[in-house]
Amino acid sequence: MAISIRVRGQVQGVGFRPFVWHLATQAGITGSVWNDEQGVLIHAWGDQALLEQFRQHIMAQAPPLARVDAMESSLLPATATATAPAAFTIAASRDNGNTHTAITPDAATCPHCLEEILNPAARHYGYPFTSCTHCGPRLSIVRAVPFDRAHTSMAPFQMCADCQSEYDDPAHRRFHAQTDACPACGPHVWLEDISGNRLALHSSMQVIARAATLIQEGLILAIKGIGGIHLAVDAGNNEAVQRLRTLKQRDDKPFALMGADIDAISRYALIDESELQLLTSSAAPIILLKRKADTGSRLAEAVAPKQSRLGFMLPYSPLHLLLMRQLKRPIVLTSGNHSNQPQCIDNDEARHNLTTVADFLLLNDRDIVNRLDDSVVTVMAGAPRILRRARGYVPAPLLLHESFAAAPALLAMGGELKSTFCQLADGKAIVSQHLGDLEHAETAADYRHTLNLYAQMFAFKPEAVAVDMHPDYVSTRMGQQVAESSGVALLSVQHHHAHIASVLAEHGLPVDTAPVLGIALDGLGFGDDATLWGGEFLLANYTGYTRLGCFQPLPMPGGAQAILEPWRNTLAHLHALGWEATASAFSDSKLLRFLSAKPLKLLHSMIEKGLNSPLSSSCGRLFDAVAAALDIGREHISYEGQAAIELESLARTAHFPDLSPYPYRLSNDAVVQINWQPMWQALLSDLSAEVERALIAARFHQTVSEAVSVLALQLCHTHEIKSVILCGGAFQNQLLLESISNRLHQSDQQVLIARQMPMNDGGLALGQAAIAAARLLDRE
Repeated sequence: MAISIRVRGQVQGVGFRPFVWHLATQAGITGSVWNDEQGVLIHAWGDQALLEQFRQHIMAQAPPLARVDAMESSLLPATATATAPAAFTIAASRDNGNTHTAITPDAATCPHCLEEILNPAARHYGYPFTSCTHCGPRLSIVRAVPFDRAHTSMAPFQMCADCQSEYDDPAHRRFHAQTDACPACGPHVWLEDISGNRLALHSSMQVIARAATLIQEGLILAIKGIGGIHLAVDAGNNEAVQRLRTLKQRDDKPFALMGADIDAISRYALIDESELQLLTSSAAPIILLKRKADTGSRLAEAVAPKQSRLGFMLPYSPLHLLLMRQLKRPIVLTSGNHSNQPQCIDNDEARHNLTTVADFLLLNDRDIVNRLDDSVVTVMAGAPRILRRARGYVPAPLLLHESFAAAPALLAMGGELKSTFCQLADGKAIVSQHLGDLEHAETAADYRHTLNLYAQMFAFKPEAVAVDMHPDYVSTRMGQQVAESSGVALLSVQHHHAHIASVLAEHGLPVDTAPVLGIALDGLGFGDDATLWGGEFLLANYTGYTRLGCFQPLPMPGGAQAILEPWRNTLAHLHALGWEATASAFSDSKLLRFLSAKPLKLLHSMIEKGLNSPLSSSCGRLFDAVAAALDIGREHISYEGQAAIELESLARTAHFPDLSPYPYRLSNDAVVQINWQPMWQALLSDLSAEVERALIAARFHQTVSEAVSVLALQLCHTHEIKSVILCGGAFQNQLLLESISNRLHQSDQQVLIARQMPMNDGGLALGQAAIAAARLLDRE
């Protein structure tokens, strides 16, 4: 009997063909296996029972990095059955240009390779590019599919006899490992100063040892890693960290950290079992961990000022592993760029852009093809939540409900901040890595480059394009250009509807799923009434939505300037409370004295006349307003969400977490509004009475949690809704997410929250694609 077995999924570059070869050889099955544009194809000869067992073992025992999405079997023609081969072989890859296969995400160094690079007797001892079929670079080095060496930046490095022997040996874990290399034939590292002079060091171990010494001396190193070039500095040296901040032009945003091992990280942060699993996973992301109190081995204060959590990762490449073993303390490891620019990935680019920041450059001669930031994950509400999805997770496809299989190929362009794009086809969604904020020209150029690269790699031609309905988003304008040049339909999608649909899609809900209550809390998104939304309660499914409730819309005096200067939002709330009475009642408070020094006549006139003061129901602006009232980022913030993040950190320090909430009011309008004026009256009284700021911050969080939960349950009862979705960037606030989800669970509501995709704007593209697909399917 002879059968053909088609395997689809994450099955290239993960040792799948040698795995199949081992199974077949052990079972006495003959035939062949090869990669092609759709995944892996197997032709196998044997008796029926043996072949069925073979199929089951393929599904149950796949390699560590593999993910089998589908497996289909069919009989080979009778002519093939009569000519069974004598053995089982691995055939050359085949590609007819019709690409449907997945590219595997980059994977952290596996235990086998780690053992080799630390073993003085091993051929790969101290070699910073050691990898095998279970680990190493994938997307970061690939230019085309199938994932063969010729299609990667390993192509220039011809394998030596020893590596070729491993590659050709079916019994070896490097059998057909496309990244196989050693000191004799593979890429090399070197150190150079900012004038381009290489240091006279004769081995990788010497280079890495010298790099560690430079870090310990307080110098800044640019280090070329897997998906980009980083800037590294001793995380215990406050002067060095502050110097990095100054030179990188990164005022306050916390830095990511790398610790040598779990013990090293646990000196500074608390790690639970789920966080441990994430840290040690093949994705090896940055994990936001609860900061320990002073343990006598403090990190530099400039690492994460005013933060209750620290972002730690473990070494994920041999280079990082070897470097960290030489150091006594964690290092800051932040993207190699000036703030608001894309991370450098090229040697010459680093020499041009980073020599004003770094003192030395630790470079290598393997090209990075695809820029990949480090992924960021946190554990909230009992599960891991991806905040930034990039290295280690991308471009693994998300399998949608089978009802999406008939949808046309769709390209969704995402939003303006934390941008990603999405390719939807064949019932799967491939969401790009985090690409940054498109308001910066360099990031927009990188977005275009990556968009074209994905189209080439996956041979993707959209039949429709989905964009955010905000007319001024760079991604919207790019989407319009793509649609026009391709002659395909353009579909506009409301921002918060996309947030909700992203969660529906991730949870595998069908195209015709019943409406849910989507609670979308974020900074802002363009509403269908031409105001800026951001505190929304929508009755929604894939094809449409109805706005049932929102935060009270208030002006943003100065427009976009109110995002950068939180005090403007405080003024808007106090204006709504009644400025004259408020100013009179609290005239002696520091807040009112601060605001009185502003050009109030002009500002009040702008608010009353609607001049450069767009209305917004934004949750983010509410948090900014309260933060500024508590003198957190009052005058100015240096990064998105800073005031809200620091407000949450302050609330976490409150000694009485079960405080009663402040009062608030629900309106009787057709679209129910949460009015915050009663809260402000009580909050200002607390400020006047010099109540501890942490207690005020904690009570504010309790107030928002209760108000949102009460309105949600009221709407669920009125509209007979059983499922609630929590989404939007404001839900990255752990206090808010867990408090609201707990309240809803206690009232027997099903609560859906993103896990595999960011709940912030990084998940918008998936939601846009799902909505566009549903609309087009609904028209058929």
